[in-house]
Amino acid sequence: MDTIDVSNLNRQFLFRIQDVGKPKAEVAAARVMQRVKGVTVVPHFCRIEEKDVSFYQDFQIIVLGLDSIEARSYINSVVCGFLVYEEDGSPDMTTIKPLVDGGTEGFRGHARVIYPGLTPCFHCSLWLFPPQVTFPLCTLAETPRSPAHCIEYAHLIQWGQERQGETFDADNPEHMKWIYDQALKRGAQFNISGITYSLTQGVVKNIVPAIASTNAIVAATCALEILKIATMFSTGMDVYMQYTGTEGIYMRTVPHDKDPNCTMCSAGVPVDVDNTITLQKFIDQLLKDSRFKLKLSKPSVSYHGTNLYMQAPPVLEEMTRPNLQLPLLGLMDGNTSGVLNINDRRLTGVLRVRVTFKEGPDSVDMDTVGGV
Repeated sequence: MDTIDVSNLNRQFLFRIQDVGKPKAEVAAARVMQRVKGVTVVPHFCRIEEKDVSFYQDFQIIVLGLDSIEARSYINSVVCGFLVYEEDGSPDMTTIKPLVDGGTEGFRGHARVIYPGLTPCFHCSLWLFPPQVTFPLCTLAETPRSPAHCIEYAHLIQWGQERQGETFDADNPEHMKWIYDQALKRGAQFNISGITYSLTQGVVKNIVPAIASTNAIVAATCALEILKIATMFSTGMDVYMQYTGTEGIYMRTVPHDKDPNCTMCSAGVPVDVDNTITLQKFIDQLLKDSRFKLKLSKPSVSYHGTNLYMQAPPVLEEMTRPNLQLPLLGLMDGNTSGVLNINDRRLTGVLRVRVTFKEGPDSVDMDTVGGV
């Protein structure tokens, strides 16, 4: 969805000065087809979330060159949603869609290969990413000590005070210039130098300058792994490559462990319930569970292809509504454990929950339970 900025021109070979302001995807596609005869590149100038999930299902390999954790998490959830597991908990190999991910930050970079269901997915290794740098508001307001403090004061505090009701747009040059000017004044007030327009952009947008050599190393690594997947000519990466170029050239490959209880790629997130619990109380329990409360709002539940409760459309909601008051154990055919598929408008795929029933104060009479 991005357009070409002048700052993009120094770190790649696809864009020219006359391309500034044009969609990156469209210009890049056209230039690749000029350079590599016989290849077809179809650009899509939009947000990745605007594409239907079926769009991604058509591809055999998905390669990520994204610039945020949120965007990577979205594609990861889409691909993990394609996974189907066998009864023994092993993934159906035909539903695995490989992901190749690369990213750079200054002189550091990474590349990884993800086989959802077999290797750690992106969600399994979120701990790899350091927390975003933040500044206490009291420091910004009272004791600024760096150019970044002055910039963030203008951005987070002054804008709201002096331009009330106006939403700040980091891509609006006039807005960015205003932040820069105010930061300069605050720097002069506290005898802080080093405030530049490019630094202002970097702090406000959380941008680390891109290094062309880092991009080339990571892109080449990703391309090699894609070739391995497509042709099987060599053993693939296991499973994460880290590059550091701040003091020489250092690369290492690290195997990571798959989270067996991952909410995205596991065969089923474990949930223990009382054997007398009703479907309605089970849904209420899911909504209160800290692992799911940000992912679920109005969950629908199915078991072995049978809809136990559907939030929509209205006709299915009405048909399955009586099941809400029935014991979940009966709806699961008396099985003391099993996997339920949870669908929700907040989810891009299916959330698999492995339910295990524990003894409750009362037993369930299997002759009196059933479902619609």
